Amino acid sequence: MDIILDFFNEPGNRNLIMTVLTLLIGYILRGVLIRIIHKNMKDMKTFYKTKQIITYVYFAVIILLLIAIWTQANSISTYLGLASAGIAIALSDLLINIAAWLFIMFRKPFTVGDRIEINGTAGDVIDQRLFQFTVMEIGNWVEADQSTGRMVHVPNSSVFKHPLFNYNSGFQYIWNEVHVLLTFESDYKKAKVLFQEIAEKHSLQQTSKMEEELKEASKKYMIYYNKLTPIIYTDVKDSGILLSIRYLCAHQNRRNTTQAIWEDILSVTEVHDDVTLAYNTYRVVK
Repeated sequence: MDIILDFFNEPGNRNLIMTVLTLLIGYILRGVLIRIIHKNMKDMKTFYKTKQIITYVYFAVIILLLIAIWTQANSISTYLGLASAGIAIALSDLLINIAAWLFIMFRKPFTVGDRIEINGTAGDVIDQRLFQFTVMEIGNWVEADQSTGRMVHVPNSSVFKHPLFNYNSGFQYIWNEVHVLLTFESDYKKAKVLFQEIAEKHSLQQTSKMEEELKEASKKYMIYYNKLTPIIYTDVKDSGILLSIRYLCAHQNRRNTTQAIWEDILSVTEVHDDVTLAYNTYRVVK
């Protein structure tokens, strides 16, 4: 019994117990108050704002109580340690964003003007700041990587939590594919020759500059391509023969080149009766 009394009589131990009780009681009261408000408040926007206010008041009151507890015992150093820990926890998201900003500035996973995709959001980076970066969104309900016109503000900490896809970093071009489904009766070998000509017409031509850029990128990343010229792949599907036209293009030209290739393919199918586009069909054999 004397040991317990001695433990409570020590100012540091007493303050520690009071600190734990203050945090526990404050946490319970905050939770109960939020539940009561949530039950009686129908407007979720108003509830969210009210919850934020309660949280701010909760932290302010807790800090004041802790100051009162520890300053009575002149335990300033202990108080400062607890206060620093509390501030670090309360501002953890902001601190992580600042650390991520430093990472972005020095490691440069992307820069303003790059096209990136992170956590399901794709777009062109148009701004970088201490806590967030902004992208002009592409895709979503718009086809072929075209802009939606929306600006998306992304916390810097996302670079630590999610994979980051960069369209510009390393090699400056992307591989695009156009899939053409032909009927089984079509002359697919002839179609491959015709489509190869179309792909070479609209794809980037292999140049010494492109090869030099690839060589330069390979110094930093394990990037290696056997060939940079277009190629046609053949596959068989339920409804026909699938020819996949694979070619290099700049990321901003993906939709334009896809459109141009399809227009030429439609022209080919009009001229050549033995090259016919397929669609889902049912055959009844009697």
